[in-house]
Amino acid sequence: MPWTWRIMLSYLTVMLFIPVVAMLLKSATVGPAEFWRIATSPIALSTYDITFTTSLVAALINGFFGTLIAWILVRYDFPLKRLVDASVDLPFALPTAVAGLTLATVYSENGWLGSLLAPFGIKVAFTRVGVGIAMLFISLPFVIRTVQPVLSEIEKEVEEAAWSLGASPWQTFQRVVLPPLFPAILTGVALGFSRAVGEYGSTVIISSNTPFRDLIAPILIFQRLEQYDYAGATVIGMVLLMISLLILLALNVLQNWGRRYDTGSSRMPGH
Repeated sequence: MPWTWRIMLSYLTVMLFIPVVAMLLKSATVGPAEFWRIATSPIALSTYDITFTTSLVAALINGFFGTLIAWILVRYDFPLKRLVDASVDLPFALPTAVAGLTLATVYSENGWLGSLLAPFGIKVAFTRVGVGIAMLFISLPFVIRTVQPVLSEIEKEVEEAAWSLGASPWQTFQRVVLPPLFPAILTGVALGFSRAVGEYGSTVIISSNTPFRDLIAPILIFQRLEQYDYAGATVIGMVLLMISLLILLALNVLQNWGRRYDTGSSRMPGH
């Protein structure tokens, strides 16, 4: 076996395989009936609903606005473009606790944005809406950075050819630009969704962490650990792990779809 393979397998074993196996073994100590009772308890089902539904909504919103931002960054030149482009990666570099503290301050009833929404009866901080705002913030770069490279490779001459044949700008976008861009958008949405599902640092600050209101699964796991309920924390963690694996499988399907599309396009006449 080449030494590069040995290094790769050793690193993956220590950093990935052993922790996953340890979680599996820990969850195996709980009987099937107890596992099912903990995994389907009312508070656990509520956290699944809040976590995955809010994450999905945030990912879909970022799918639209992230694509729009990527389009502007690639297709247009404007002042301070490099600064805007660099600021897209801020959620990657900013500690999540700092992000949560900042969002809670801005969207509180006395904050810059929260004070503008308060007269209309809209409360953001310490509600489920605040959890969604935090998920939007931390997952936005995934869509932008996934779409940008694909959008940069789309030749402008193809769009100009469609225009010369009488296609409207919307028809050109729908039939020429969107098909090769769509797999990248879906991949970015899936990545942002999976990132939002596992978010803890920012959501624990901007939410009230109230059960059946805005309590998400990662925070419930931490609360179980604080109560020394290791079995309960492990079971809920296993549920999140299994759902995350399904998301990864979906990501692989999307990536393979994108590669097949690129291969098929390259074989078309004129490419």
